Amino acid sequence: MAMAVVVTASNYLVQFPVEGQVGALDLAEILTWGAFTYPVAFLVNDLTNRRFGPMAARKVVLVGFAIAVGMSVILATPRIAMASGAAFLFAQLLDTAIFSRLRAQRWWKAPLFASMAGSVIDTLLFFGIAFSARFAFIDAALGLPDSSLAFPVPLLSLFPLEVPLWVSLALGDFTVKLLMAFVLLAPYRALLNRIPDRFAGATA
Repeated sequence: MAMAVVVTASNYLVQFPVEGQVGALDLAEILTWGAFTYPVAFLVNDLTNRRFGPMAARKVVLVGFAIAVGMSVILATPRIAMASGAAFLFAQLLDTAIFSRLRAQRWWKAPLFASMAGSVIDTLLFFGIAFSARFAFIDAALGLPDSSLAFPVPLLSLFPLEVPLWVSLALGDFTVKLLMAFVLLAPYRALLNRIPDRFAGATA
């Protein structure tokens, strides 16, 4: 349930850029609200993996995937639902695998490196499918307006190099996801004693 709530909320919030200006930085061209909520999915996955093991974590991923995609169809566009489903599934399964490999090392390595790797895959797949012009055929096939964000903007609204808006948004979101990976180490560390790792020797 926690996984489904996090991903459904993120699928909805990713449609809304963060409005505001920080110096010369136009936040609406580099960041969406979904970047702040989605990393919590990695925390849910890692805590499940720690307490119940990788097999249980994969089951949570699959159940969360099914529920989140179903809810996303209602709350977001079909194209975003498809992008979210693919990105979520691959990113969370990668997170599970890396966490399992590193779980016996220092307490912060498994959640941090697993979340960082998962964020790379999630960002590439989600923004590429949801907003790249290459996947505009999804909208066309469903009789919907092209929702691609392919018009050029300055990279991160700062540099003279122009890139499609979705690329600038992806880089901005990815930066926030990396920062959130560090921030979420705090609740993970706080829960270590309450959620013992019963699979410290497992790598499956």
